[in-house]
Amino acid sequence: MLAAYDAQLRTQSEAAHALSVARQGPLWLITFRGGSGFVTYQDLAGATPREIARMVSESLDHFRADPEVIEVEWKTRGHDRAPGLQTALLTNGFVAEEAESIMLGLAQSLAAEISLPASVRLRRITEADDVWRMNAMQDEVFSSSPAPEGSRALIDRLTADDGLELWIAESGGEVISAGRLEPVAGTDFAGIWGGATRPEWRGRGIYRALTAARARSALRLGKRFINSDSTEFSRPILERSGLVKVSTTTPYRWRR
Repeated sequence: MLAAYDAQLRTQSEAAHALSVARQGPLWLITFRGGSGFVTYQDLAGATPREIARMVSESLDHFRADPEVIEVEWKTRGHDRAPGLQTALLTNGFVAEEAESIMLGLAQSLAAEISLPASVRLRRITEADDVWRMNAMQDEVFSSSPAPEGSRALIDRLTADDGLELWIAESGGEVISAGRLEPVAGTDFAGIWGGATRPEWRGRGIYRALTAARARSALRLGKRFINSDSTEFSRPILERSGLVKVSTTTPYRWRR
């Protein structure tokens, strides 16, 4: 599964919604809406620490030249051979964020029927009002400041019908859990992202049921594998659902 991940989910598939893509040796320098830059690559095998330091510096020069770019993420993977990369990133002003587990699994193994509390129902949402409600719950759970641009971006993607699916769990008219499904065009994968559940509803199988619902939808779309980057909080939940940790990923972020 890790070989399939490296072959199918790096570089081109990560640029699916980009405003622009530039190539710099093995690097893909991707610019997204909202002033976000992103650096990815298939691998850096064979590059020396000196060469990697030059890549980091030149990639940052590329993004600095665009005044619209306000932050850049360099996505590292724990199984890559990239000597000196961490030092080069820190030297150029990147800051390491929390490491996450790369989780992979067969969609079929996740698509189990999960019992839910009687008052809870799951559904896929497509209307703007539901997107706002979903994001308000997630902001509350993650203690994040409201970000209207995030809701607008999701609504735009639903309007464009680019494959994105948003799923929620409700009880008594309240959104209590949510997550999205991101089928990756041209691959065997669909990603599950954005999982959040209100604290008082945790431990009752609701997020596992949302994961299973998204896995069944992925199967209907012809996807074989499910992927996700997870924190240590959500990793055990995904493991119980059938995903396995195959590596780690640590984002390094530079801000103007």
